[in-house]
Amino acid sequence: MKLIMLGSGTSTGVPRIGEDWGDCDPEEPRNRRSRVSIVVESAEGSRLLVDTSTDLRAQLLARGIDRLDGVFWTHDHADHCHGIDDLRPLRYGRAGPIPGYAADETVRRLRQRFGYVFAGEFGYPTIVALDTLERMRLCAGFGIRHCQMPHGPAQSTAYVFDADGKTLGYATDFSEITKSMIDLLYGVDVLVVDCLRREPHPTHAHLAMALELVAATKANRGVLTHLDKSMDYKTLQGEVPGNVDVGYDGLEMAL
Repeated sequence: MKLIMLGSGTSTGVPRIGEDWGDCDPEEPRNRRSRVSIVVESAEGSRLLVDTSTDLRAQLLARGIDRLDGVFWTHDHADHCHGIDDLRPLRYGRAGPIPGYAADETVRRLRQRFGYVFAGEFGYPTIVALDTLERMRLCAGFGIRHCQMPHGPAQSTAYVFDADGKTLGYATDFSEITKSMIDLLYGVDVLVVDCLRREPHPTHAHLAMALELVAATKANRGVLTHLDKSMDYKTLQGEVPGNVDVGYDGLEMAL
């Protein structure tokens, strides 16, 4: 199984509009961050996308991805779903819609906001066949497990993807660590984890919390994501333990 990190940035990306790099060195390419999203790919070539970020078109072009076997959403915040229309070209040539899954409330909100994607409109075909995670166990050869996480007053979905004898956990946009999260993510080979900044935040994990989750789950490796402009790549990589990597746009990691 392979992790492809499409985007590693927070909701405004790095740099922010106005060339605001904050503490990030603009000469370091790994500091240029689009909105957060990943693809997981199996040895057989099946691909699952997690979140349709605001930058999805550019991300898929940059990585040469022109086919998906399923889409999973963590929640409905804009930076995680407003690139949904960029799925349209991936529907071309398919016999049916792309399978899509999310938690019940996320499904409700996505249907309310992007009805045409899930029902077709004016002769255009349905792009995604959206369903809840309630009965989801397998998709395109991947085993799927999940749980809900606190995200300030909202919730976000954590996922574990199993394929080729390996496990990848994805936990972004959470504000506290729960027992269900530790149980779900325990012993994964790679854990991609929310890490907005060094200081605590009301709706996101900060550095200490991200490292705490990696340690509590005994993940073999941790990869930090959803990084803001205070998180310079080289500086942060020098601060984290040896089994933790700072994520960046375009990172590919074979498990």
